[in-house]
Amino acid sequence: MVLLDPLADALSTIKNAESTGKPSCLINPASKLIGNVLKVMQDMEYIRNFEFIDDGKSGMIKVELSGKINKCGVIKPRSSVGHKDFEKWEKRYLPARNFGAIILTTPDGVLSHYDARLKSVGGQLLAYVY
Repeated sequence: MVLLDPLADALSTIKNAESTGKPSCLINPASKLIGNVLKVMQDMEYIRNFEFIDDGKSGMIKVELSGKINKCGVIKPRSSVGHKDFEKWEKRYLPARNFGAIILTTPDGVLSHYDARLKSVGGQLLAYVY
């Protein structure tokens, strides 16, 4: 099996585990980007906790779910966005104003669009969660 987008696989694993009511799930393979996206989701309390498990290969991440995710997924193609253009993308990917978050990679690291707006930085769209 060839993995084309590990982040998309990770988010669909989380979404499927949430929809079936599981308390946790395993993401395989692990990467720094997936870890950074999970950190943003943890800061916004969409997931409880996550830990890296070293299996001698690429590693795995165990995610403890909180049951707060309705939907999450990647944004393809990964468009560049300025800090003034978040409104357009919020309307496209989120169901309501101030509900959910868009996660993007910026020069300041992986941030939610709320933090990026506060810091006045743009970046590349990665994912959404609500």
